[in-house]
Amino acid sequence: MRSGIDILVGTPGRIKDHLQNGKLDLTKVKHVVLDEVDQMLDMGFAEQVEDILRVAYKKDSEDNPQTLLFSATCPHWVYDVAKKYMKSKYEQIDLIGKRTQKAATTVEHLAIECHWSQRAAVIGDVIQVYSGSYGRTIVFCETKKEANELALNASIKQDCQSLHGDIPQKQREITLKGFRNGAFKVLVATNVAARGLDIPEVDLVVQSSPPK
Repeated sequence: MRSGIDILVGTPGRIKDHLQNGKLDLTKVKHVVLDEVDQMLDMGFAEQVEDILRVAYKKDSEDNPQTLLFSATCPHWVYDVAKKYMKSKYEQIDLIGKRTQKAATTVEHLAIECHWSQRAAVIGDVIQVYSGSYGRTIVFCETKKEANELALNASIKQDCQSLHGDIPQKQREITLKGFRNGAFKVLVATNVAARGLDIPEVDLVVQSSPPK
């Protein structure tokens, strides 16, 4: 950064640290990209993002950086944020539109009702039927405790590991590498695995309860 760079990719916290320490100059920034903007601004980063952008933006100036906001979902408040940082004639590009069929047509969807005490047994059966001994499965849980308990449950016959926020980053990377390489077949995870992971050839995805 001392000798000058073209592109900086960073988390809001670290970028703000460098700004405060005088190690980063954003006055000449031409483009600003906020990725996963709905999550970022919803998870308490809004203030940090504001502090960072305040350096590069001048009120009602035509010379402000080009701003690009990317989001998997667009609640109304995302558009309110957009108006704050973007010119009044900003363009909205929707890659889904009003289509009701938003998932791939090759994917089958099932909803299975069962008592919570039977959930592990039912999930074990579903994995056996739809993924078998050799297919890859991701099971999403609401909590870290639930992920740990399900990963250790005898109802899941395949090799299984858990992934959540309490697991150190280095171990998470080892776990994901093992899952990609086929070292184990079932990954039980909280929403830390819901975005940004590229895992090919997953045969089955199970939501252990309806996502909130």
